[in-house]
Amino acid sequence: MSSTRMTPERESSSPLPVPSLLPQPPVASAPNATPAPVGGAPSPIRDFLSKRGSGTFADNSFAAVMLLCACSIFAIVLFIFVILVVHSRLSLIQFGWKFFTRQAWDPVSGDFGALPFIYGTLATSLLALCMAVPLALGVAIFLTELCPRVLRAPISFLTELLAAIPSVVYGLWAVFVLVPLMRDLIGPFLYRILGWTGFFEGTNFGVGLLTASMILAIMILPIISSLTRDIMNAVPNSQREAVLALGATRWEMIRIGVLRNSRIGIVGAIMLGLGRALGETMAVTMVIGNHPDISKSLFAPGYTLASVIANEFSEATGDLYLSALIEIGLALFLVTIVVNAIARLMVWAVTRNAPARVN
Repeated sequence: MSSTRMTPERESSSPLPVPSLLPQPPVASAPNATPAPVGGAPSPIRDFLSKRGSGTFADNSFAAVMLLCACSIFAIVLFIFVILVVHSRLSLIQFGWKFFTRQAWDPVSGDFGALPFIYGTLATSLLALCMAVPLALGVAIFLTELCPRVLRAPISFLTELLAAIPSVVYGLWAVFVLVPLMRDLIGPFLYRILGWTGFFEGTNFGVGLLTASMILAIMILPIISSLTRDIMNAVPNSQREAVLALGATRWEMIRIGVLRNSRIGIVGAIMLGLGRALGETMAVTMVIGNHPDISKSLFAPGYTLASVIANEFSEATGDLYLSALIEIGLALFLVTIVVNAIARLMVWAVTRNAPARVN
């Protein structure tokens, strides 16, 4: 009897609370939520952010200033081009665009053409690159990969010191040292060995296209070498170690692991050296011979766009003469633009494939 009476009493009573044994999921909080301040007072961070504002005006102002800086480059280039065209208007009307394809240069009769100067500029600059690029690459490779640590700093300092020498000092050195060497030793040797090519024939006075090219090569050597060295130093050591771990020799490591990964920067360094060679004036003027002629022989004197402006601008008496010289400046400007366009094409040709691979 007692057992039957107790059963409904247990069933009618409320169940006891049982703690849950299952893990409860954590409550997700906002990613930028700050902890609630104690006592209801705002935290210092929240108070600072509320007083600072959104910063939209500062961001927009900064973007506008940067856009103005970028557009100023286009404005400067356009301004230079317009000024050169306006001041060379007389020559453009008189000769047209044939001015850049004519060989005549006679200030007395008022007959002008810029082709000899364009030829002299391109010939000396390209010859200077042919002589300077292999030597600059050799210096850069030696300093980064083969040079003892004791000699690395002195050689780097002397290489960079060449870039600090003024161009007129190079010109004086060329007049007193390089010109006699070219006339008495280098010129006759080249004539005996390579005279059959036609590039080393005729009278050798020591001044000419080859002498100007040699002094230009010395002047652009530190630029190309220093930039190439910095680019090669930027290649990670893991590239070198990976190539050596595969059993490559030192030369294969430099060719595959270093030069291939830095080829884009090397092209840029060469283009910067070419830009320096195109615009060089004083040193070239002192050793090129200053004669407006187009000759196959590298011993022959020549003229460049920059040197003819430096030599004859102060002597230009007539308006047409002055306009022709300013148009030569326009020609140098256009040649620089074309060279930069070719440089961009070369960089695109190097980078159009996949990134450098160690294989």
